[in-house]
Amino acid sequence: MVGEWSIQDLAKAAGTTSRTLRHYGQLGLLEPSRIGANGYRYYDQTSLVRLQRILLLRELGLGLPVIAEVLAGEQDTAGALRTHLELLRQQQVRVARQIESVSTTLHKTERGEPLMAAEVFDGFDHTQYKDEVTERWGEQAYESGDRWWRSLTDAEKKNFQQTQLDIAGDFGKARAAGLPVDGDVVQAIVDRHRAWLGIGTQGKPVSNEYLLGLGEMYVADPRFRSNYDVHGEGVAEYILEAFRAYVAAHPARAVGGRAIG
Repeated sequence: MVGEWSIQDLAKAAGTTSRTLRHYGQLGLLEPSRIGANGYRYYDQTSLVRLQRILLLRELGLGLPVIAEVLAGEQDTAGALRTHLELLRQQQVRVARQIESVSTTLHKTERGEPLMAAEVFDGFDHTQYKDEVTERWGEQAYESGDRWWRSLTDAEKKNFQQTQLDIAGDFGKARAAGLPVDGDVVQAIVDRHRAWLGIGTQGKPVSNEYLLGLGEMYVADPRFRSNYDVHGEGVAEYILEAFRAYVAAHPARAVGGRAIG
């Protein structure tokens, strides 16, 4: 019949298997439009659209029981497809950013240039760290920082990232020169670092407790350690010691600020 596909043809067109389609049928997800006298299953255009929805929802990470609930609750197929089309377009934008991010990482790696975390992870879902940030500094801290970062223009983001890279580089030069962590030069770099953190906290004061917490995280967390040790092995520890010297010299710094450097 016109506009009808056998189970084998449909499986081939969809890049799946007849066994999978039969499994979908057993679950009530995809019933054949008719079963021939020979027992073969056939699917019409409505089945075609439904299978497309199933496969798209699977790609979004939904399990089959959840997909069954979604499909059972849909009354307007066209409306559902429009919604999913928008999700796919959002995914397309994210993938394009991921491609650019990986390309930048590759080129910098090949040229031996230092990497920036914000570049490396651009296009990836930073909200995957929401629970971690919330547990460490509170839900308000995450929401405030996330809202602030999204409000920046691309130029402002790059300027913020470049400032961090310059500060990290100066810490690396100071360590290579053997400068004491409690000396004027290194402590001036710490002052710049605090000022940079203050940008991320939207002007709220950066507490000594928070500064030390970041320094400890720079050492313990490979994601942050790599941002600093790229300027020399042990730079992260050097920064932590510089932070400790700073706190010892400024014991009355106000409590406040929340940002990740």
